[in-house]
Amino acid sequence: MTALEVQPVANTRTRWSGLTRGQGLAGIVIVAIIALAGIFASLLAPFDPLEQISGANLLSPDADHWLGTDQVNRDVFSRVLYGIRIDLIIAFVAVPIGAVVGGAIGLLSTLHPAADTTAQRVFDVVLAFPALILAITLAAIIGPGAFTVGVVIVLSEVPIFGRLVRTSVLKVREQPFVEAAEVIGAGRLFVLRTHVLPNSLEPLGVQVALSLSLAVFVESAMSFIGIGVRPPEPSLGSIIAESIPNLDINPAFAVGPLVVVAALVLGFLLIAQGIGEERRS
Repeated sequence: MTALEVQPVANTRTRWSGLTRGQGLAGIVIVAIIALAGIFASLLAPFDPLEQISGANLLSPDADHWLGTDQVNRDVFSRVLYGIRIDLIIAFVAVPIGAVVGGAIGLLSTLHPAADTTAQRVFDVVLAFPALILAITLAAIIGPGAFTVGVVIVLSEVPIFGRLVRTSVLKVREQPFVEAAEVIGAGRLFVLRTHVLPNSLEPLGVQVALSLSLAVFVESAMSFIGIGVRPPEPSLGSIIAESIPNLDINPAFAVGPLVVVAALVLGFLLIAQGIGEERRS
């Protein structure tokens, strides 16, 4: 067997077995239930999320309106279901884009010291802005909306994934099997693609789950302060914001979306912990 064939890439079943038991499985179940509710919102929602129901102003929860109604006579439960869909679409589109762009920059930065220095300084500048400050800045430049939320999440994740991939690549390429491949004449790009990158991707699973939880929080926070998804389109953050003046009349107006946001964040964190525990074992 040649050096090129000796690659200690972790077995896929072992790598992801943390998601089949304990915390990882609990997280998968929580996220899956909420995601399915959002996916099938058009079937599960008893009302159109934009429908203003005659005589249904700020009703308390009952058999017809499980979370009551809002200040303009819309069914809160229906709006929460559609809000889940919007939130997860943003998260599951923006986080992978941030991961791919950041990972590519991190990988390419290891090819030359000048590229590495430039990439790290750009990452420093982006990380100097907290996510909400970055969100306010971008909303002032390009305007509020779902697109702005996605851009904020992508920009927030690029330096995180870039540095994670860079660190993993620098660590893996010092391993004996990589040195052996270079000694027998393998090119740098071939070594990166065939040996270094596959063995550097495992830590990304934990970060993806953590980033998805952060994306849910960022979307909710931006919509809560009015620079995210624009009304009347429902999002979890905007529903919470609309509920604040009406907590004394219909507390379920706020409790419903808050529980969903907390459950999504918890679910993604449990998935990250499940993957992380498997990596440490």
